[in-house]
Amino acid sequence: MTKKLIIAEKPSVASDIARALGGFTKRDDYYESETAVICSAVGHLLELVCPENYEVKRGKWSFAHLPVIPPHFDLKPIDKTESRLKLLIKLIKRKDVTSLVNACDAGREGELIFNYIVRYSKTNKPVERLWLQSMTQQSIRDGFSRLRPGADMRGLADAAACRSEADWLVGINGTRAMTAFNSKTGGFHLTTVGRVQTPTLALLVDREAKIRKFKPRAYWEVEATFVCLAGEYRGKWFSEAFKGKENDEHARADRLWDETQALDLQKKCEGKSGQVSEESKPSTQLSPLLYDLTSLQRDANSRFGFSAKSTLALAQALYEKHKVLTYPRTDSRALPEDYLATVKNTLITLTGEGVGKSHDEALIARYAPFAHQILARNWVVPNKRIFNNSKISDHFAIIPTTQAPKHLSEPEQKLYDLVVKRFLAVFYPAAEYLLTTRITRVEGEPFKSEGKVLVTPGWLTVYGRDRQEGEDGNLAPVEAKEIVRTNEVSINSNQTRPPARYSEATLLSAMEGAGKTVDDEELKAAMAGRGLGTPATRAQIIENLLIEQYVHREGRELQPTAKAFSLMTLLNGLGIPELTAAELTGEWEYKLARMERGEMSRPAFMKEISAMTELIVKRAKTYDSDTIPGDFGELSAPCPKCGGHIKETYKKFQCQECDFALWKIVAGRQFEPDEIEILITARVIGPLTGFRNKMGRPFNATIRLNADNVPEFDFGQTGNKDDENAEPVDFSNQTSLGICPKCNANIFEYGTAYVCEKSIGKNRTCDFRSGKVILQQPIAPEQMHKLLTTGRTDLLKNFISARTRRKFSAYLVRGTDGKIGFEFEKKEKTKAPLLADKEKNAKNVKSKALKV
Repeated sequence: MTKKLIIAEKPSVASDIARALGGFTKRDDYYESETAVICSAVGHLLELVCPENYEVKRGKWSFAHLPVIPPHFDLKPIDKTESRLKLLIKLIKRKDVTSLVNACDAGREGELIFNYIVRYSKTNKPVERLWLQSMTQQSIRDGFSRLRPGADMRGLADAAACRSEADWLVGINGTRAMTAFNSKTGGFHLTTVGRVQTPTLALLVDREAKIRKFKPRAYWEVEATFVCLAGEYRGKWFSEAFKGKENDEHARADRLWDETQALDLQKKCEGKSGQVSEESKPSTQLSPLLYDLTSLQRDANSRFGFSAKSTLALAQALYEKHKVLTYPRTDSRALPEDYLATVKNTLITLTGEGVGKSHDEALIARYAPFAHQILARNWVVPNKRIFNNSKISDHFAIIPTTQAPKHLSEPEQKLYDLVVKRFLAVFYPAAEYLLTTRITRVEGEPFKSEGKVLVTPGWLTVYGRDRQEGEDGNLAPVEAKEIVRTNEVSINSNQTRPPARYSEATLLSAMEGAGKTVDDEELKAAMAGRGLGTPATRAQIIENLLIEQYVHREGRELQPTAKAFSLMTLLNGLGIPELTAAELTGEWEYKLARMERGEMSRPAFMKEISAMTELIVKRAKTYDSDTIPGDFGELSAPCPKCGGHIKETYKKFQCQECDFALWKIVAGRQFEPDEIEILITARVIGPLTGFRNKMGRPFNATIRLNADNVPEFDFGQTGNKDDENAEPVDFSNQTSLGICPKCNANIFEYGTAYVCEKSIGKNRTCDFRSGKVILQQPIAPEQMHKLLTTGRTDLLKNFISARTRRKFSAYLVRGTDGKIGFEFEKKEKTKAPLLADKEKNAKNVKSKALKV
């Protein structure tokens, strides 16, 4: 009897298909019935490689062998999944298997995975396509009743293959060309680029450049406390003539750029009476949508500090190992329209009914009241915000399954809790608020107060919010036409702040929304819902940037390195904006979508990609490191060797009359022109922060020009006891910061440290030394003085753990042995208020002043 071989993308889908069709017996890694065999890949099993005849084994990092544009690509098994590939090939070649069914995910990548397997097997057996957006048993059965001919998917298959081959051509040739360019002057400097990786890096570099160029501006806010019959409330002055930010992104209606104007307002309004007008209106807030992978990664990073990679690994474990979550690598935030029954069964699981005793009862108990309420009130109804086939691509939103959780680790439990609460909340009604806007006019000057009171918590109940908690935003009530008194007018002095560095959460958002910054409307439409990368690849893109030393993770911040800035300078100088902007992805998506519709041919697209690849290599061959165009200038300081002019180039600060030159990047840190000016003029600069050793650990150092005009690190090595030539240091022009806790001598600043005067030179008798920067927290001289005189600094908040890379706060304290250690902030436990206090608070809650 002949049989069909059904190939799914994942083992869980193969299992679902076997269960839906029925009559299958489980073999080792596949299912078999009288009419069919079901087996699965485990994602991608094959990858592109250059054919043996066209690949260069030696010298591939030189321009001599670029560009590499093979006439075709070969396929190579991925090592870790090769055993599954061998099983599939064996099943494909079985004599009783006469046709194949492509049951991989309904999308471009699913088509690619299946076609690569078929191509590698060299079979010509007929193919049919199963196209599913829902995995209910009825949907699977319906899908098999209307299988499509494989030929109908030719456009999608071509688009999938083109995307894969184009990424290879641009990535391989771009990386080899930029590496060859940077290695021209000696050494090997791997410089990776990619269609998604490099525009993502450009986002980080652009943000960091804005931070570096940012100059804070002082501004003032005027805030008043008003006394009414029912109590007090606060309001902030604002300009009614304000028309928006226009050309000043820091402009706000309540900001004053002139302190005199703020003082005049204070003088004008203090102690005067005010007239009140207010408007109250109801407002509703819907629950957030269900999670896709990117939004889950964002929340997990913001809430718990999980990296995107860690979140994906945890979600994958909850899906594969524990089977308590649906497939996580999704960009959809909706469910199939036929999923109402599945959702109700999942809610029944979350009530704890019929799940047995081996599950985590305490965890289920958290969700049971909410699941019971949703079922009892019949809140699971057709709703396009939740159940919408048009909002589903290859996969639907991440939700819990009907499998009850057990034996989850703490991180797994945290992630599971995020998904379950979001799932429960989406079925609850909207939260309802009462928003009050009050304008108090004093001598004609308007002060705004805003109150937000939670009237009906709705979905917020799932997150522990109730009505009482929301009333903290209430305003002290005023009577109609009541005249209030201005009790106090305060002036708050502030400064504008630079944009925040990206965290993984905000970078994921920027990658997801990259298409919004594209100007061309067609390209923007092509990128709608796609952005840079896919939910499944964005985490790895960020990890690759970290691995390649383009980015360092500082706590939760991602900071681009000098290598990243250098790459952007190179690509912009070479005139290859395609590699740094999201437009390339938009252009590809637009053309691939046309290919899927049969409006563009595969050869035409690949011809354009080949031309672009040749242009990238040609540009890199055209320039040398000294001729790369860029925003480079000339230093005012003369060359210390010959007095000539020094110009900045792509890699160096180079004298134009002799061979004197200083590298721009040293130990992972890029020097700015003004720093080089100081070094050349004073022959010393520092201590400077931001250097990195070979292990990637940060360090600080002073840089000196030696007698041969060669820059050297100075870590205070003149204090080395073994240095017979060490000269004593003259501290007579410094003020002592305090008494040495080890020998009672004086402590002074010296290089990158605070040192005992007796710890310097060949005859030293003390070893006290404390860095000016400890775990990336600068220690100011006044803090060292405080430590030496009182035994403890103030609370310092920017230490970064060398092990976990997370920020923490601590005091530096002096031990009895003279050594310096940490003392961590003690968090006092809050006692539950007495009943009388609760009653008092309940009476006063309506008279609380609003914080604005």
